[in-house]
Amino acid sequence: MLGFNRNQERIHILKDVTGILKPSRMTLLLGPPGCGKTTLLLALAGKLNKSLKVTGEIDYNGVKLQDFVPEKTAAYIGQYDLHVPEMTVRETLDFSARFQGVGSRAEIMKEVIRREKEAGIIPDPNIDTYMKAISVDGLEKSIQTDYIMKIMGLDICADVLVGDAMRRGISGGEKKRLTTGEMIVGPSKALFMDEISTGLDSSTTFQIVSCLQQLAHISESTILVSLLQPAPETYQLFDDIILMAEGQIVYHGPKSCIMSFFESCGFKCPGRKGDADFLQEVLSKKDQQQYWSHTEEGYNFVTVDQFCDKFKASQSGQNLAGELLRPYDESKGHKNALSFSIYSLLKWDLVKACFARELLLMKRNAFLYITKTIQLGLIAAVTGTVFLHTHMGVDRIHANYYMSSLFYALLLLMVNGFPELAMAINRPPVFYKQRDYYFYPAWAYAIPSFILKIPLSLVESVAWTSISYYLIGYTPEATRFFSQLLVLFLIHTVTLSQFRCVASYCQTMVVTSIGGTMIFLVMLLFGGFIIPRRNEGAWLYEKKTTTTAQYHRSISAKDSLGAYGGYWSGKNNTP
Repeated sequence: MLGFNRNQERIHILKDVTGILKPSRMTLLLGPPGCGKTTLLLALAGKLNKSLKVTGEIDYNGVKLQDFVPEKTAAYIGQYDLHVPEMTVRETLDFSARFQGVGSRAEIMKEVIRREKEAGIIPDPNIDTYMKAISVDGLEKSIQTDYIMKIMGLDICADVLVGDAMRRGISGGEKKRLTTGEMIVGPSKALFMDEISTGLDSSTTFQIVSCLQQLAHISESTILVSLLQPAPETYQLFDDIILMAEGQIVYHGPKSCIMSFFESCGFKCPGRKGDADFLQEVLSKKDQQQYWSHTEEGYNFVTVDQFCDKFKASQSGQNLAGELLRPYDESKGHKNALSFSIYSLLKWDLVKACFARELLLMKRNAFLYITKTIQLGLIAAVTGTVFLHTHMGVDRIHANYYMSSLFYALLLLMVNGFPELAMAINRPPVFYKQRDYYFYPAWAYAIPSFILKIPLSLVESVAWTSISYYLIGYTPEATRFFSQLLVLFLIHTVTLSQFRCVASYCQTMVVTSIGGTMIFLVMLLFGGFIIPRRNEGAWLYEKKTTTTAQYHRSISAKDSLGAYGGYWSGKNNTP
């Protein structure tokens, strides 16, 4: 029986979550799937869904989350690898570094130089050159990119395309490392990483986490990493542990104290068992009993709420509660640690960077554009022979032939824009990710996509008009020729924009193909040629006037056949 259930149930994803993440510390976030790890990471990074109801506060150095721009201060690295497949690894990292900017590195470098001069210190030339290079804003290519590629093991595939299901590119593990490197190449000092080991072998995971450990300790960064089943050697690299279950924090404190906490609760990790695996299983109702160490006492399942109460009563829990009660010492912080501007570059620099990337992508797809233009020219030559003017007179009988050739030209240029669907379908996920990271606004992405397609529309319109116009025998006047060229150029530009819009809304290949075909059929049906005006009702005429094809066809007919104006107005009854 069909119906609508209006009863809504409130679900607590996170419950009573409190804690402190300190600089120069790398924290491991453990917990079974569905316990709220991703939600916690998103909340800390300021990327939580607006539809969720949130109570409580998140502070960065004593500053409320709404008083600065957390998306630029912290970096969230998600589980999914979203990259432009036509770009290389180096280009992807350079693009990310360019848009993330240098943060406060320039101010820090000025202060370092001043203090070195006062103290008479001569810096190491290599270190001094590197520090100055990464402090320059807006560079197309950054030395920081080479450094990140080396520590992430991506230097061997630096000039290889990222690729996708249809293009050969880097491996899945390299894509995962690229996803991590894309964010740490920026100046963010707070990193929240969600399941970065998915698809990686234990050796590569250890290498990446080892680099993150050095990053945290040397640059005094705050790093929170979520891993599902880390290897023992990877587990040992972390300083602190946050253990979650059922949306609650069971333990939050130093790694060295977590085993003693569970031993005080009556559970002991066997020598053959890894610490991370033990922590995952001791909270499970199915696996908990095997770790019960008080054999002389009867075993009763210890719930998550009971573990939380015991943690609050433990020494680690009391230390955490005491730190939370103490107000933040503002003398330990600095205003440059937080970002108060949404974008790192000026508006003109944002547009320039997006232009450079869009131009690069067009060069990578140059073969497709050249093939389309050649194909259009060949079809124009064939069309000119089909509607050859020597076989058509200027009379009522052949009037519809001229109109057919006009409509076919408009139809073919619309069909010629269909490949834009396939090329645009992979862009929206990457765009949404980078927009949410405040790399650039939507207008900076859309303007280059539109402007750089104008030369393509112009070339294809010129190719069609110059070949077919005089073969078919339209009015032999320069003004009429350029009028038709302008109309064909406009309809090709509009078609490309429409298909890009469809791809942005539909976001999947199947739905996009259906949406693009539906728009094409609507324009075809209401174009005013398939169904003549004398056979259409009032409702159809109203729909017809809303399609671009109808106006373009009417203008083309007037401009291309206008030299025979007296004759057409007297004898031609076509719309």
